[in-house]
Amino acid sequence: MILAWLHALYNWTMAKAAHRQAPYWLAFFCFIESSFFPIPPHPLLGLMCLAEPKKALRFATIATVASVLGGLLGYAIGFFLYETLGEWMLGVLGLTESFPVAACYIREQGAAAVFLAAGTPIPFKLMTITAGLIEMDLLTFLGAAIAGRALIFMVVGILFQVFGAPIKRVIDEYLGTVTTIFVVLVVAGFIAITQFGGSEESGSDNRCDSVTSMEEL
Repeated sequence: MILAWLHALYNWTMAKAAHRQAPYWLAFFCFIESSFFPIPPHPLLGLMCLAEPKKALRFATIATVASVLGGLLGYAIGFFLYETLGEWMLGVLGLTESFPVAACYIREQGAAAVFLAAGTPIPFKLMTITAGLIEMDLLTFLGAAIAGRALIFMVVGILFQVFGAPIKRVIDEYLGTVTTIFVVLVVAGFIAITQFGGSEESGSDNRCDSVTSMEEL
């Protein structure tokens, strides 16, 4: 019953992903996800690439550009509007406790920290807002954001461009397994951000792991 419902939902989403307006929706979700929207755009990109593998690189490019532009919005929120908007947004997203840690890592590791967040399950919006608040060099931020977002999105585009049809057949046949893997990756993302926030029990020697407030920086 659940598997049948899952297949129905999959087919419905695939139909939407193949719609002629789908690239605009992809750009929109990638843009807002980089600054405040909680849902990642990666599943939509994957579905669109599955629906039209020959356009996978185009979709990946759209996702990369829109996400970086959204990252600039997140940077602007942190730089200009943190006290009036940014702090509230991080609270709603459940990222308040991770914020001082993110600030510490950006100050100590610079572009590497932003690149890591841009190319991994760590919420990118956390790093964009944080980078703006601590006034990270804008060009450095932009370069790291482009590199990280291009890595995570363009790899998907290239894979689907080259192996689109076989990948689609595997997902059609093993949707339940693929969904389980996706859920595991999402959970891994939450674990990553939890570890990124750190705790005294973690035993980490990195001082950023134990930072709990901006005053400690």
